[in-house]
Amino acid sequence: MRLLILFFSFALLLTPVQALADDELVYVKMETSKGDIYISLNKTKAPVTVENFLSYTESGYFIRLIFHRVVPGRLIQGGGYNRSLYEREKLDPILNEADNGLKNLRGTIAMARNDDPNSAQSQFFINTKDNPELDHQGSEYNYQWGYAVFGEVVRGMDVVDAISMVPTEGRGDFEAEVPIENVFINMVSVVEETDVPAE
Repeated sequence: MRLLILFFSFALLLTPVQALADDELVYVKMETSKGDIYISLNKTKAPVTVENFLSYTESGYFIRLIFHRVVPGRLIQGGGYNRSLYEREKLDPILNEADNGLKNLRGTIAMARNDDPNSAQSQFFINTKDNPELDHQGSEYNYQWGYAVFGEVVRGMDVVDAISMVPTEGRGDFEAEVPIENVFINMVSVVEETDVPAE
């Protein structure tokens, strides 16, 4: 009975909250200067977004970029700038898949963008709380489109929370929310589901 309970608990650990049993998931390991974050990417519900993220992953684009924006109690954002707040050349913008039914819940990863709904490129954010105001509300106006969720953290929310508590300042072109201590993304790599550590 104890073995069954342990197996069941491990299965729950690796089953993302919003994913269905038949959803195709890809797992990545995000190695940061604060620790490792394991993320499941939902290729069924966000195929364009996941392929885009994997293209940046496989090219090594994210290596030594920083989390350049921390909004305490809300989200952490990265994937766009190095320690000098310089942007690397990016791929073309992608289609906004915020209408895929996935919600901006705590622990989910979503694409950052500007005012144009279809302007996301390399930047992403991880929600540190439920942020329903970032969900898709409609398609008639740009502001209704929301931010496309394409996966969620399955191990390492303690690392995400640690990053979210780093003190911030204004720096470069940013008036605020830039971590005083650089928090680096050392590498992002695709891993097998079985490589995700148990608690």
